[in-house]
Formats: sequence, C-alpha cells, structure tokens
Amino acid sequence: MIPIDNSAIVRDGKVVLLAMDHGLEHGPSDFADVPDRFDPSAVFDIATHDAVTTIAVQKGVAERYYPSFEDDVSLLMKLNGTSNLWMGEPDSAVNCSVETAVDIGADAVGFTVYSGSNHEVEMYEEFRDIHERAREYDLPVVMWSYPRGQGVRNDTAPSTVSYAVRIALELGADVTKVKYPGSVEAMAHAVRCAGDVKVIMSGGSKTAEYEFLSTVEAVMEAGANGLAVGRNVWQREDPIELLDALERIVYEGETADAVLERDHPGG
Repeated sequence: MIPIDNSAIVRDGKVVLLAMDHGLEHGPSDFADVPDRFDPSAVFDIATHDAVTTIAVQKGVAERYYPSFEDDVSLLMKLNGTSNLWMGEPDSAVNCSVETAVDIGADAVGFTVYSGSNHEVEMYEEFRDIHERAREYDLPVVMWSYPRGQGVRNDTAPSTVSYAVRIALELGADVTKVKYPGSVEAMAHAVRCAGDVKVIMSGGSKTAEYEFLSTVEAVMEAGANGLAVGRNVWQREDPIELLDALERIVYEGETADAVLERDHPGG
C-alpha cells in the first residue's frame, strides 16, 4: 500500500472530497434548485477546481462521465449505497466491486458502515472483503463511518463520533468521513482517537455560507484533515466562490472571517 499522503486523493496532507452520490442516497430532489446539475458533467466540471482532491460517485455515474474528466479529476468510487426509499434498519447495498472500480479508473474506493445497526456484522464483513481487495490494487479506502440504528441514540454526540473514527482505525480505513460533534474540543478528541487515519468532516445539508465556513475552520483547528462536501458546494449558484474560500481555509489556514472579508469587503 502506498502512503496515503502520496495518493491521488490527498493534497498537502489534506482531503477535500466532493460528494455526488446524492442521486442514489437522496433522490433527484437535491438537484431541484440547481437544475443544470442534474447533469453529472456539471458537477464533474466543478470537481476540477484545485481545492478538490477527489470526487465520490456511484458506479453508473462513473462509467458514463468519468472518462471525459479522467485527466483532471481524481475518482473515488463509492462501492455501496441505498436509496432514501429504504425504511428498514440502516443498511447499504454493495453495488460495485473493487475490480470494477479499478477497471473504470478509480483512485480510491469508499464504503459506508452503519455501526449500531442490526446489520452491523454483515457490513463489517463486507468492509473486510473490499478492504482486502483494495489493498491488492494499492487503492486507499475511505470509510463513511456513520453510527446509526437501534443501538445509537445520538449520532453526533462527541462519544459517538469518537467511537466512529476509532472503528475506522480498527477496521483498516485510510480516511474516515464522520459527522461534526459540535465543538473544536470534541472534534480534537475524535482526531486523537483516530490514530493516523485521516479524519474528514461530513459537510451535510446546505447552510449559510458563514456558518458552513466557520464549521470548516473549527474542524481544521481541531487537527482534522479536511472535509467531504456536496450540497454546500454544488447547490450554490456560484460553487467556485465557495471552493475558493475552502481552499484558503483548508490549505492555507485562513479564518472564515478573513476569507469572507476578502471576498466581500465591507459586507
């Protein structure tokens, strides 16, 4: 396995993952306010921004659209996912093999694990299989580590998020995507619990620009390695402006206040 910092999905030790697996997970409603982004090419084009280290998509989108962007975008193939129509205990169907991801040209693979679900055992075993296959191809493995289900009361509680990153370390992930636990101190504790696994924040639903950028600032101050962001970028009318701001906060260590003052002086 090549060192994760030398992989195609990392820049200067940081990860900014542009997520576009929402069409499966949430349905097309996520694109309704920005109808040009029903076309995956529009989001792939956004992913060519220097701030983005990789784009995460499902197999069907990757097969059809990635060949046009393979010289400019690093691909993270999401191997599992389930529709928002599913009403049972949290679970996620395996929709793509590591071999198919390699054939399409993926630089890394991603997998969701719902610890605390009644399906936890099966998901851990599925993760084991994809992890061991990915190692044969020197592919980094990113775990969406989301405790959910009957065993979880609060999925953003500091203790829950710290447990989530520890699970990623114990099961062999190179990068883990987790919810923000609400404070710099709680995030810093989670980062310590992760050992040398890279910890990135889940961007979540679109929020006000200052609120979102301030959270990213707090995450970076806590020692995390970046974020996975989807709706907070491609649901905006000007996603490039937001990515410019993220680049300065994540890679250059600027504050949200400084970034917004530069972009909107006197605003």
